Amino acid sequence: MYPSPIARLVQQLGKLPGIGEKTAARLAFHILRASAEDAAALAAAIGEVRQKIRFCSICCDLTEGDPCAICRDQRRDSSMVCVVAQPQDVVAIDRAGGYRGRYHVLHGVLSPLDGVGPDDLRVTELLRRCADGTVTEAILATSPSVEGEATAVYLAKLLRPLGVRASRIATGVPMGGELEYADQVTLARAIDGRREM
Repeated sequence: MYPSPIARLVQQLGKLPGIGEKTAARLAFHILRASAEDAAALAAAIGEVRQKIRFCSICCDLTEGDPCAICRDQRRDSSMVCVVAQPQDVVAIDRAGGYRGRYHVLHGVLSPLDGVGPDDLRVTELLRRCADGTVTEAILATSPSVEGEATAVYLAKLLRPLGVRASRIATGVPMGGELEYADQVTLARAIDGRREM
């Protein structure tokens, strides 16, 4: 239907997560309508991110410099490591402002149905960090999905023999949420995770 350069662009954009054929076509035509400078800037940004971004040798987060800025920051508590599934999770937790420790990015969660096992994640790097005695607590901050819970339980079992306290982030009713709209599992977790005031 489209001239071959447009069809190739639509095909490549369609490979992005959450982008279907119609959205890919809309994006392709947006790029065509953009100025030559904007299209070149987009292409350059894609090339630059592939060329310059790498994994931090300590926490496995994405970084331009190694180690990353968080691992270099001496004001952060190196005895606490917040273990997250994806680099976006680091940004979300850090933006919240309450955590001042370090991070470790797994780059996924255990998902046997999708063929993702421990060897596909950055588990070995986490255990290596925790084995030297510097880390005393690992906060397991994977999402409260079946895969996230399985990953947290698996990591906790590996961390205990190293003398590292494994804690789990709290789950429950969000601020501003209405109890009548919360599902049963969320309410049960909120009750189980209660704390004294």
